[in-house]
Amino acid sequence: MLDGASGAATEREERLIAVDAAETRAAGLAFAKRLRPGDLVILSGELGAGKTTFTQGLAEGLGVRGPITSPTFVLARVHPSLVGGPALVHVDAYRLGSLAELDDLDLDASMDESITVVEWGEGKAEVLAEGRSGYYVVRLDRAREDDVREITVSRV
Repeated sequence: MLDGASGAATEREERLIAVDAAETRAAGLAFAKRLRPGDLVILSGELGAGKTTFTQGLAEGLGVRGPITSPTFVLARVHPSLVGGPALVHVDAYRLGSLAELDDLDLDASMDESITVVEWGEGKAEVLAEGRSGYYVVRLDRAREDDVREITVSRV
């Protein structure tokens, strides 16, 4: 269930408990409905927390070409829309050591007409939101041994 709370730097914060990978995907699918071209989504969470699984659901909700896999070794993948909507630009910032390396990906060239999702982007990708009305931060926490995840969505 989602519940609202307010934070100092956020307009809105929502929390969801996902008991397995299917519910994590479903959370991404539901989240996709609020996204518009030009939106930036920064995903954070430990290894195995469900960032790519959440993105798979988001991609399904956007109706983009897949498959959606972790872009760790290619750094960024563009998934064109199959339904006339915005493309999904899926980025993995884990291996990026600096803002200059992020800038080298030239993500801002396609941001206005696409949805940009950056895994491991916290502390790096916020610069992509400069001059925009804000961005989303989605934190996935897997605090227990089972597959249960707490997903926190904030609009910054």
